[in-house]
Amino acid sequence: MLFNSIDFIIFLPIVVLGYYILPKKLKNLWLLVASYYFYMCWNALYAVLIISSTIITYVSGIGIEKIKQTNMSDAKKRSAKKVVVALSLLINLGILFFFKYYNFTVEALVKAFGILKIRLTVPTIDVLLPVGISFYTFQALSYTIDVYRDEISAEKSILKYALFVSFFPQLVAGPIERSKNLLNQLSEPKKFSFENVREGLLLMLWGFFLKIVIADRIAVFVDTVYGNYIAFPGVYLVVATVLFAIQIYCDFYGYSIIAMGSAKMLGITLMDNFNTPYLSFSISEFWRRWHISLTSWFKDYLYIPLGGSRRGRIRKYLNKMVVFLVSGLWHGASFSFVAWGGLNGLYQVIGEVTKPLRDRIVRKCRINRETLAHKLLQVSVTFFLISFSWIFFRAQSFMEAIRIIKSIGGTSNIGKLFDGSIYACGLDVENFWLAIVAILILCFADACKRKGIVMRKVISNQDLWFRCLFIVIAICIILLFGKWGPAFDKASFIYFQF
Repeated sequence: MLFNSIDFIIFLPIVVLGYYILPKKLKNLWLLVASYYFYMCWNALYAVLIISSTIITYVSGIGIEKIKQTNMSDAKKRSAKKVVVALSLLINLGILFFFKYYNFTVEALVKAFGILKIRLTVPTIDVLLPVGISFYTFQALSYTIDVYRDEISAEKSILKYALFVSFFPQLVAGPIERSKNLLNQLSEPKKFSFENVREGLLLMLWGFFLKIVIADRIAVFVDTVYGNYIAFPGVYLVVATVLFAIQIYCDFYGYSIIAMGSAKMLGITLMDNFNTPYLSFSISEFWRRWHISLTSWFKDYLYIPLGGSRRGRIRKYLNKMVVFLVSGLWHGASFSFVAWGGLNGLYQVIGEVTKPLRDRIVRKCRINRETLAHKLLQVSVTFFLISFSWIFFRAQSFMEAIRIIKSIGGTSNIGKLFDGSIYACGLDVENFWLAIVAILILCFADACKRKGIVMRKVISNQDLWFRCLFIVIAICIILLFGKWGPAFDKASFIYFQF
């Protein structure tokens, strides 16, 4: 079930109403049933995978807790706990590998052996990738690891734990919640709060604006140009690449905001997955602000266990590259995603290596880093580098990305931007400039957020008539300017494929 569908518009009020009407003991059960129904609307059979992951990690947590309470020596306890957590990781990652990476691995092996003139025949499997499998697998695994690390105690209630893994607002595309945050909130069923419902509605309206008005509109231009990149001049590929950077932000941020709003109506606070990433002054800052739940997951459960920055500079750089390469592979079973991750890792390593030189240049040239001009330069360079890396993310293959980059490199006729032909790239004049106006609204909202101004709180502090009028106008704008109709109805979210 997609957030931007009539089904969800009907589903959510029923869930919220039922949650607050039902007795306290039945509230979590109601949410669990609703969450499984939400997921099974895609493919009922794949609910078995969530159930399997839930049972495996739940039993692992209980097992680790029981080992802690035994009379074994500390050394034996550590060994026994390692075995349990290793089995949990192996089984869950094995399921993820089978559905997401088996065919990719087989094809890579066949090509590698082909280079050596060895014919390798391994059958591929025609299997549909379960929606959100990477997200709920990582969320379940983080719980097992947290129990192993003694950061939390094992959850005794299978009902509450199952809801933690499958909570519908963030089930298929995050944010990847930590057990310390979400499990604690599920411990005590919530009472109805008008403020929570109002804040949730405002969040959802903003999320729908980002998705339906901006992302889905921009997608028409991006899909047209990238879908037939050979036929379009390089300058249009530049525009499409920049617009894709905005599209993927609005698409994923929109999903996260709708998830936050849906959960807020139920009294649950999910983490904010994005914090004005395109206003970052550096690549490292960008990754502290983009897909925060995944970035922090990799930091806590991969980067630090690998040694982090504790084992020297070279090992630190190597660890960062490993994390970003794995992050790229997490996003998709394709060398283009691996290249995207590796490029972002390389950005960070180069940034750290060259920092002393850049600091020296700034001192020698007496550049004031606090001026608006310098900050704009930093933001622009960061946006350019990130947008360039998105080419590998958006392209259908690594070689296609290379061909697109070559085409962009040959850009010469800038005048094509102003001769009106750009309006033949899927968006007519009205829709193209409507997209530009909507992007400017996004920039204003992000600038306010960067300054610590939370617009929904500003709106909530106004008189009742103003709040009602704002909500009505916002709904009308989404209905009037959102991309609807046969070609755009219920456009899927980009991150559903991961």
